[in-house]
Amino acid sequence: MKSAEQDAVRLDKWLWAARFYKTRALAREMVQGGRVQYNGQRCKPSKTIELGAVLKVPQGSDMKEVVVKAISEQRRSAVLAQELYEETADSLKRREANAEARKAGALLSPRPEHKPDKKQRRDIIKLKHQ
Repeated sequence: MKSAEQDAVRLDKWLWAARFYKTRALAREMVQGGRVQYNGQRCKPSKTIELGAVLKVPQGSDMKEVVVKAISEQRRSAVLAQELYEETADSLKRREANAEARKAGALLSPRPEHKPDKKQRRDIIKLKHQ
């Protein structure tokens, strides 16, 4: 990990190194599309990342808000990647609330335990065509 004075690291490269995205190309697309915000604003993938910057990064159905703690341009293990940033308390609360809401919604929409067999599929098709 480097200090801010040594080398400048691009935003898309840092997002890839911090394991927010699987490839740099995907990180670049997210930044170019305006999905990733740097200090509350849209920016380019070539933006130089600084210590203490606040990033809003979408991951799945959640939006993470993180503060940059360290700068690295090399992708390392997930444990070391988590040392590059710190998630804010508000972000953690929102993600937990969203997870609870998703769990509650899943309970209201039950799913069958197994796929229908051939006879059941025929019966479903007959029912739909009536």
